[in-house]
Amino acid sequence: MSAQQAEPAVSAPPDPGPARTGGRRTRRPLTLRLLARPEVGVFLGAAAVFVFFLIAAPPVRSGASMATVLYQSSTIGIMALPVALLMIGGEFDLSSGVAVITSALTASMLSYQLTMNIWVGVVVALVASLAVGAFNGWMTVRTGLPSFLVTLGTFLILQGVNLAVTKLVTGNVATDDISTMDGFGQAKKIFASSFDVGGVQVKITIVWWLVFAALATWVLLRTKYGNWIFAVGGSQESARAVGVPVTFTKITLFMLVGFGAWFVGMHQLFSFNTVQSGEGVGQELIYIAAAVIGGCLLTGGYGSAVGPVFGAFMFGMVNQGIVYAGWNPDWFKAFLGVMLLGATLVNLLVRRTATRR
Repeated sequence: MSAQQAEPAVSAPPDPGPARTGGRRTRRPLTLRLLARPEVGVFLGAAAVFVFFLIAAPPVRSGASMATVLYQSSTIGIMALPVALLMIGGEFDLSSGVAVITSALTASMLSYQLTMNIWVGVVVALVASLAVGAFNGWMTVRTGLPSFLVTLGTFLILQGVNLAVTKLVTGNVATDDISTMDGFGQAKKIFASSFDVGGVQVKITIVWWLVFAALATWVLLRTKYGNWIFAVGGSQESARAVGVPVTFTKITLFMLVGFGAWFVGMHQLFSFNTVQSGEGVGQELIYIAAAVIGGCLLTGGYGSAVGPVFGAFMFGMVNQGIVYAGWNPDWFKAFLGVMLLGATLVNLLVRRTATRR
């Protein structure tokens, strides 16, 4: 059977289906059917966190504060989306955090050191980011090694290259200021601009975040490629048996993570005009945590694109809420750890309740 003709058995999170009563099949209550959705648990959690900080941190109630919360959420959420798709496909990418910095460094140093239009660096950085993703996918599929190990190796390689090459080229740990270069203004409008809404400055990344989320949802639920993602994550061998192009699907998922790393890297570059080569370490755990909180299973084959949106919002809300509440920011990571464990347990409870006959 050809890949074009294949219709995998798993195309969406499994429906618990109707229950049996007295030998007859009855439709399950709407509440249980809603709870079966992977994003419902995190939505309830995000709403609880939002209400909590509305009460505990009065400054959150202002429009400017909410714009800041959404901005913080968007910088996490843009990367959490492709990371979530990859997890639904049954794989991880531990190099996503430093890959963001690699893309920014590539665009900055190539353009500045060669005195070229900034768009040349942007395009080359995109190609480099996609190449890193393709390499991770190819190595994972070709060798059969766990993607955890493959991308851990890529993480270490990129981390070392970021620091060593930046020092070699610039003589410093940071890149030079590119704000006066040709094309900078145009690129900044796309990746790092703001616009006014009712007197509140809103970052363009919030718009991009929602657009990418809508596109990812459409791909997962309405396209054959979305069926392939669920299929390879549920059972790779079964998917291959019915004609799903497993190699193509997994490599392109890793490349989507590369695209996300490029986009966030460009945002950081054009927001601050320079890049610190040692940044990005640890961010991959934030992206993965946002996807897990959003309902994506570590074992693959289950999840959504909407869930990580709420997961990223929870991170942004906690990050800024602690500041607005006047608490010690050193507790941020501890709070996130508790939130991650709590959300995982809630998601587990919700799924068990929804699938109980």
